[in-house]
Amino acid sequence: MDQPLLQGDSNQRSVVFFRLLKRCLPILTWLPKYNIKCLQMDLLAGFTVGLTTVPQVLAYAEVAGLPVQYGLYSAFMGGFIYALLGTSKDVTLGPTAIMSLLCFSVVGGEPQRAVLLSLLCGIIQAGTALLRLGFLLDFVSFPVIKGFTCAAAITIGFGQVQNLLGLKDIPHEFFPQVYCTLSRIPEARIGDVVLGVLCVAVLMMLMMMVKTSVGSEDSPRYSRIAQTFVWTVATMRNALVVVAASLCAFSWEAYGHHVFTITGKTAQGLPAFKPPPTSDTSANGTVVPFKQLVQDFGGGLAVIPFMGLLESIAIAKAFGVIVLLSLAFLMPAFYYIPKACLAAVIICAVAPMLDYHVVADMWRIHKLDLLPFIVTFLMSLWQVQYGIMGGVAVSAALLMYSMARPHTQMSGEGVLLIQLSNGLSFPAAEHLSYIIHTKALQVSPARSVVLDCHHVSMIDYSVIHELSDLLRHFKVQHLHLIFSGLQPHILEVLLAANLEGFIFADSVETALQM
Repeated sequence: MDQPLLQGDSNQRSVVFFRLLKRCLPILTWLPKYNIKCLQMDLLAGFTVGLTTVPQVLAYAEVAGLPVQYGLYSAFMGGFIYALLGTSKDVTLGPTAIMSLLCFSVVGGEPQRAVLLSLLCGIIQAGTALLRLGFLLDFVSFPVIKGFTCAAAITIGFGQVQNLLGLKDIPHEFFPQVYCTLSRIPEARIGDVVLGVLCVAVLMMLMMMVKTSVGSEDSPRYSRIAQTFVWTVATMRNALVVVAASLCAFSWEAYGHHVFTITGKTAQGLPAFKPPPTSDTSANGTVVPFKQLVQDFGGGLAVIPFMGLLESIAIAKAFGVIVLLSLAFLMPAFYYIPKACLAAVIICAVAPMLDYHVVADMWRIHKLDLLPFIVTFLMSLWQVQYGIMGGVAVSAALLMYSMARPHTQMSGEGVLLIQLSNGLSFPAAEHLSYIIHTKALQVSPARSVVLDCHHVSMIDYSVIHELSDLLRHFKVQHLHLIFSGLQPHILEVLLAANLEGFIFADSVETALQM
């Protein structure tokens, strides 16, 4: 009898272990089901998204103030790791406009610090997952996110106007940047302006064309082919525009005419595989220790990991085929990419983020939501890394105020009926006591009170303590405080508290007759 039992326990342990292993390595779940058709679709997706990604990540490296090759470095590593550990097919990997802006605001365009920041943010995100702290994202409200993204779109977009105009030595802070850029418009380079405006116009036109759907099966064959061609060209718009602009710049440079501001020489191939630096050297040669680096990152270590999680709702596909080839063979070709063209790519990428319709919607639906939106928007223009913090603080204050001042409705003549609209927790305890005292005990004549609690889903010790004092006051004046419509778990808590003079009824009607 013992042998089969031991064997059964061993098999059960093996099953549990394999389930745990598949949970830790999701590749074990989908890889056995992988087939040639999936490979064909992934290759097509990788090629398409790769052509879109390469020019974008080059542009985002410009936003982060880093050499362009760092955009490519950050674009492919996430794909390799996510293939083993990823659990969602709809997630964005690699640099984005907002993350690039946040990176620049924290590290100031220093590559070594950017690498260390990436490592620390990854550790924070892993710790957040292990500790199940994802619920903290629920406290970042929609108005806060919209306020931040709108401000980021303006900051990133206007930050590229200098490249569109061919200007240099423009401040990075938003308001000085606006003043300096506008005041130096007469210094703009004609070649950069013409090329940049032309690239923006072409990209905007192709963005509108990409919305054209592929023809249905009932459409004529030539019509479906034409629509598919248009959709393909519009999807690869970034790559096509960058290639065309680079060829144009190369042609002028070949004849000795420096018409455009170009990217210049970039490092070819992959960097050496080594741990991130834990110290840095300042401009005057002073060694900056790890502790000081972390202190310099400041609030960025809180904002960037959570922004990365919030951005994970975007669509992503595998594109490491193309990015690695670019690093290995195409880096010399990036020499001739005009900066005005990359600026056009960034401006067109962030333009949809400026969702001005949401302001009108919030004004129409819930005007109070405009407060965290405006605070986040203005603070993000001033110091981008503090925008979300300010918005979350305002949203939290509004939330706490609603908890501390729960909505109540009062009616009745002989007996005061108070209807509570939500849960009762410690911020609301004193306010509830104040209402009952002023509306029932301190009037002449004093009145009994019926509390309609059918909406109350929570209650804590502070409220229980306050109710105990109220019940004593009602008893002194020979009045009653009656609870009606209590949910079972709330009734259980109140009964466990042994409140002197506690009376409850199943319904308001019953309570009014007591």
